[in-house]
Amino acid sequence: MTEEKQRKYDVAYLKMAKEWAKLSYCKRKQVGALIVKDKMIISDGYNGTPTGFENICEDENNYTKWYVLHAEANAILKVASSTQSCKGATLYITMSPCKECSKLIHQSGIKRLVYADAYKDDSGLKFLQKAGVELVHIHQNELEE
Repeated sequence: MTEEKQRKYDVAYLKMAKEWAKLSYCKRKQVGALIVKDKMIISDGYNGTPTGFENICEDENNYTKWYVLHAEANAILKVASSTQSCKGATLYITMSPCKECSKLIHQSGIKRLVYADAYKDDSGLKFLQKAGVELVHIHQNELEE
């Protein structure tokens, strides 16, 4: 695939991840993720509480509850419970991953990460770069065209 065509796909999938983020019940930050392999979406996720818990992500002080799952973790866990594999896949996410999720991304076999917003702590991105995962940052203005 040409670089220009890949960029078009990257922008389109990231726009879809932004739509997916809107499904999150979290008030402070809504994050969406898609995992794509061989031009097929094999998983999706958004940040939220585990299955069976109330859909309230923040406590009475407006802090995120410790057990809220991040969008990329939800997407990876969905693949783990299916017959699919993340090996060689691309993860599209509206916000770059934290260091905990970066370990999951690397260990799951994802080889490419495309993200929009940068998380305040970039140690997750540094870890993924060191692990050989290709990182692509697409700025918000490209997603609004």
